Amino acid sequence: MSEYSKKVRSALDVAVAAIGGEPRSGQIEMAEAVANALSNRHHLLVQAGTGTGKSLAYLVPALVSGKKVLVATATLALQRQLVERDLPKIKAALDKELKRDITFAIYKGVGNYVCLQKMNNSEGDPENQAVLEVSSLESDAKRLRAWAESPKASGDRDDAPDVDRRVWFANSVSGRECMGADECPYGHKCFAALAKAKAQTADVVVTNHTLLASEIVDSHPILPERDAVILDEAHEFMDRTTQAVTEELTAPRVIRAAAMARKHLPGKASDAFTKAADKFADAVDDYSEMVKSDISKSGRLDSLPKELESSMRAIKEAVAAILQLINADAEVIDINSMAERARVKGALNEISQTVTKLLKPGHTHVLWFEPTYSTLYLAPLSVSNVLRRNLLTETPVIATSATLTVGKSFDAIAKNIGFVIGEKDEDQESEEGSIDPANLQILDVGSPFDFANQGMLYLPKHLPEPGRDGPSIEALTELGELIEAAGGRTLALFSSWRGVEMADEHLRKVLADLKLPIITQRRGDTVGPLVDKFASIPNSILLGTISLWQGIDVPGPSCTLVAIDRIPFPRPDEPVMSARAAEADAAGGSGFMQISLPRAALLLAQGTGRLIRSLDDRGVVAILDSRIVNKRYGSILLNSMPPFWRTNDGEIIKDALKRLDEQYLKQ
Repeated sequence: MSEYSKKVRSALDVAVAAIGGEPRSGQIEMAEAVANALSNRHHLLVQAGTGTGKSLAYLVPALVSGKKVLVATATLALQRQLVERDLPKIKAALDKELKRDITFAIYKGVGNYVCLQKMNNSEGDPENQAVLEVSSLESDAKRLRAWAESPKASGDRDDAPDVDRRVWFANSVSGRECMGADECPYGHKCFAALAKAKAQTADVVVTNHTLLASEIVDSHPILPERDAVILDEAHEFMDRTTQAVTEELTAPRVIRAAAMARKHLPGKASDAFTKAADKFADAVDDYSEMVKSDISKSGRLDSLPKELESSMRAIKEAVAAILQLINADAEVIDINSMAERARVKGALNEISQTVTKLLKPGHTHVLWFEPTYSTLYLAPLSVSNVLRRNLLTETPVIATSATLTVGKSFDAIAKNIGFVIGEKDEDQESEEGSIDPANLQILDVGSPFDFANQGMLYLPKHLPEPGRDGPSIEALTELGELIEAAGGRTLALFSSWRGVEMADEHLRKVLADLKLPIITQRRGDTVGPLVDKFASIPNSILLGTISLWQGIDVPGPSCTLVAIDRIPFPRPDEPVMSARAAEADAAGGSGFMQISLPRAALLLAQGTGRLIRSLDDRGVVAILDSRIVNKRYGSILLNSMPPFWRTNDGEIIKDALKRLDEQYLKQ
C-alpha cells in the first residue's frame, strides 16, 4: 500500500468517526479506487449502491490529495448535503489529521446571484417596469433588496427570501448580460464574483452538472481551474448536458430583448426590431394554434416551419443592425450606461445565436416545437463526442452513482459520458499531457444493505399492459389494496401527470373511510416540501411523477411501499430520445435496445432504490406493469434493480405489508 493510500485510509477512518458512522467495506474500496485515479491520472466509473457512503469515499481522497477537485452534482439536494452537512462535519477532524486548513466552496452560474448594479439602477428597465405594474410584487422586491443589503447576505438565490420569479429576474442577469466585475461599479462587492473568488482557492468546489456542461460544450471557462472532476449522480450527466446546450426561442424572450434595445438605443433600428418581434409573436401564436388542432404537426421537425421562417430572418437582420450600432458607439462614458449596454448586447447576442442555429438545424441536431409553451427547441443528437474531446482528455474524471448499470453492464452509461469502451479511440489525436478516454477503471462496490431480506419485489402478472390513457382500473384497484394493507406509508411513482391525477381521484374514493393523508404533487410543485411532509406523517401517501423517482431519501416507517405504475420508457413523441432511437435503427442497431431500454432501466433502478434507505428499513416495491415479467426484455430491467426477493403472489405481499404496519403501530 502506497503512502498516499495509507493516508487516505487513515483520513477516511477519522471522517467516518466525525459523522458518527461505521466503517463500510464498499466505502473503503471506493475511496482506494478514487485515490488511485487521482494519483495515476486515469478515469474511474464506480457504482456505489445506497448506503455505501459514496460522498465521503470521494471527498476524503480528494482532500488528502491536495489537488483542486471539482464535484458536479445533478440535484440541489446533493449540493446542499455536501456543502452544508458532509464537508462541515468532517472539516475540523481532517484539518487536524492532515495538519492543514482544508477549504471548500460552492459555485453556481451568475444568474443564481443578485446583481447589485441592476438592483440599484433599475429605473426604466423593462423587467423592473413589469414588476412595478403588479402591486403584489412590489413587497417581494423590497424584501429582496432588504436581504441583499443585509451584512451577511450571500446574494445566492437559494438563501434569498422566497420571491416571485419575475422579481428575481428583474434583479439578476445571465452570464452573457454581465459586464464583468472589473468593469462594474459594484464589482468589488458583486455576489457572483465573491463566490467565484472563494471557489478559485478552495480544495473542493461543488457545482452542478448544467454549469459544467455549459463550460465543456462552449469551451469557455466559467468554473475554477481544477486537477480532477468528480461527477456524482453521473447517470444524469448526459441528459443534463443535453438540456444545458438545448437552444430555446419564445416570443416573450424576443420581445424582452426588443424592449431593452428600444430603451438603450431608441431609433429606426430598434423600431425595426420591435416590429419584427411583434410579427414573430403573431406567427408563433398562429402556428401554435395550428399544431394544437392538427396532432400530425407536433413532434420532431425536419426543418424550420415556413410559417416562422420569414419573421425569424427579420429578427436576425434587425438584431445585427442594432449590434453594429452598439459596437460603433464609443460615446458611452457613464459606468451604469455601460452596464446597461452589456446587458442589451448579451440579450441580443443570445437571440442572434439561437435564431442563427434554428434557421440551419442540420442533421446533427433535433428540432421541435412545443405548443403548450409556444417554444421552439433545438438539441444535439449526441453529446458524447464533445464530452470526450473537452472533458475526458483534460483531467481525470471520476463518475459515480448508485445506478450506473443496465442489466449488470456499464457500457451504455460509459458511452453516453464519452468513455471509449473495449477499443482505442481512433478519432482522438492524443496530445502531450492529455488523458486517453479509454484509460478507464470500472468498479461496482455493491451496497451494505441486504436487499433480499429487507425488501420484496411484487410483479403482478395478471394486470393488463398499460395503455396511453394512464393506469388501467385493474392497476389502480391493485394499488388501492396494497396501500390499504400498508396502512398508507406509500410513495407511488407515475410516469405521467395523467397517472398522478387518475390515482389521486381513485384513491380518494376507495380509501375515504381510512382517512389516510394523500399528498399529491401538482405541476410546478417544489419537491422538497412535499417529501418533508410525507416523511413527517408516517401513514401518508405521496403521489408524484418523474421528479420524485430519484434523489428522495425517506428512511423509516413513512415509506414501506414504493409503487410504480409502469416501466418508464421514453414517450414515443419525445423528440430527442425518439431521434436517437431512429438514428440507432438507421445504423443497423436497435433504438429500443440501445436507447429506450437503458433509459428505462436506469430510471426504474432509481425508483426502486427509494425503498431501502437504511439498515433497518423493510418494505415492498410493486411494479404494476406486467410487461416486466411477460416480455423478454424484462430480465434486463430486473437485473438493473436491487436484488429484492421476488413474487407474483399478491396475498403474500399484502400479508407482509399488514404485518409491517402492525409492527410500526406498536412501536
